[in-house]
Amino acid sequence: MFNVEDIRKDFPILSRQVNGKPLVYFDNAATSQTPQQVIDVIVDYYSNYNANIHRGVHALSQEATDKYEQARHIIQKHFNARFAHEIIFTSGTTHSINLVANGFSSILNKGDEIIVSALEHHSNIVPWQMLCERTGAILKVIPMNQEGELIMSEYDKLISNNTKLVFVNHISNALGTINPIEYIIEKAHQVGAAVLIDGAQACPHLKPDVQALDVDFYVASAHKMCGPTGEGMLYGKEAWLKKLPPYQGGGEMIAEVTFEKTTYAELPHKFEAGTPNICGGIAFGAAIDYMNAIGFDAISKYEHELLEYATQKLLEIEGLKIYGTSKNKTSVISFNLKGIHPYDVGTILDKMGIAVRTGHHCAQPIMDYYKIPGTVRASFAFYNTKTEIDSLVAAVKKARLMLS
Repeated sequence: MFNVEDIRKDFPILSRQVNGKPLVYFDNAATSQTPQQVIDVIVDYYSNYNANIHRGVHALSQEATDKYEQARHIIQKHFNARFAHEIIFTSGTTHSINLVANGFSSILNKGDEIIVSALEHHSNIVPWQMLCERTGAILKVIPMNQEGELIMSEYDKLISNNTKLVFVNHISNALGTINPIEYIIEKAHQVGAAVLIDGAQACPHLKPDVQALDVDFYVASAHKMCGPTGEGMLYGKEAWLKKLPPYQGGGEMIAEVTFEKTTYAELPHKFEAGTPNICGGIAFGAAIDYMNAIGFDAISKYEHELLEYATQKLLEIEGLKIYGTSKNKTSVISFNLKGIHPYDVGTILDKMGIAVRTGHHCAQPIMDYYKIPGTVRASFAFYNTKTEIDSLVAAVKKARLMLS
């Protein structure tokens, strides 16, 4: 049974105060909070078996290696990857995207086309721009509409036999829009293009099945999923990962090194140069286990209730406008108060103990489309409550009176 009050007891930080007020944490799209169960795993690692992995014959190294590789299998199972070696540990979504972009530098030719969407985070725009500068490839953009949805009829016009890569997010971090990635993937594969899906915002809310999606690459970050910062993963189909060259050189990613020639290790180690974030990888697996124990169907259902409740209550405030009104969205609300800068609203909310994000959310093209400097973004997780939303609504009303 889903019981939010019981769940909240797992998160120590939710009991603290900010500026003399109970913390209301609505910045989950930036970073989720971490349950005690995952904190305990981190403490256990550094207390009992902290050692470097894969190369040691001593007991601590072998124990750390086993735990680290068990975490890889947990992630493989969660995303339903065919093989464990299709899961590459990275420092996060940005690292994963750059790894793929770097690999395609040796594959793309001048005049090849790659497609991104107007809803992307900067980390799914800038690496592809850099790739185009290196290769002479052409970047094309799927436009959006006023509701914050991608215009699929325009995507149909953009896709062609010259398209080699398509990159879109599963869910918009700025607006909460859930994109029709199944259609995007199928259409791209019809012309032989590869597809990378940025799942950073999707994975806290739903459970992607990479084989069912038939996606070529899928990326995610642990810190959006109740795990630690500085840890993430890249899923890639085995055939693609074998085709791409290594992203970094160093220890672990080699088979044999001489001054004349170096040969590379098999997957996944080919892309995991140097000492990894061992504790982060183990904790990532623990975080996924924690969320699966609650159940993603229950999480999705409850968060949708929060979204509907907050949308209704916020729209009752005079002069408040929500950006991103797609019918298919997750628990993110970006809004502004007429005539008031979002930063000023966020500052007042902080004084009342309410944590929201303000600004362009690393999605500046979206803000340019709406001709606004940014938004106030309230993003909800499965440990938030309707009572907290009531506190947000009251605080926004107070901010409006103070700033008008």
